[in-house]
Amino acid sequence: MIRFLFATTFLLFAASQISFAGPLEEAQAQAHRSAIAAGDLDAIMHDYAEDAYMDWVGGPLDGRYQGKSAIRAVWQKFIAANAGQPRPAKFGKLDAYANPKGTSVSWAAEYAGTTPVKAWHMVVYREGSLASEIWQIAPALQVKQ
Repeated sequence: MIRFLFATTFLLFAASQISFAGPLEEAQAQAHRSAIAAGDLDAIMHDYAEDAYMDWVGGPLDGRYQGKSAIRAVWQKFIAANAGQPRPAKFGKLDAYANPKGTSVSWAAEYAGTTPVKAWHMVVYREGSLASEIWQIAPALQVKQ
């Protein structure tokens, strides 16, 4: 009986550790990064929760931004820095990790344009909304596709 309980407990624990990241979160992350490259502000903002925050680490936009309006203002500045034009981009593969509480998706990216930018991104989705984002400026980053 003890072996059965141990085995059952182990199987339940193992099942809870299986990645819950599915096509939805990965599709959301792909759409988000494509919208950034396209300079499409409405598409960039589509999934953010009202109380989302963003940590932009490095560069002229460095800072922590809380709430959709503050995040929108940062993206407006990023888009304006390239005269509102799309930024051809090269993206690394998505890495997604999940559990029942949320999904984290990360990738590396190189954005061309007036001022080229290399960045590492991580976005966290909770209940289908983008809850937090890290934009790490990384000049030495090598994007592997």
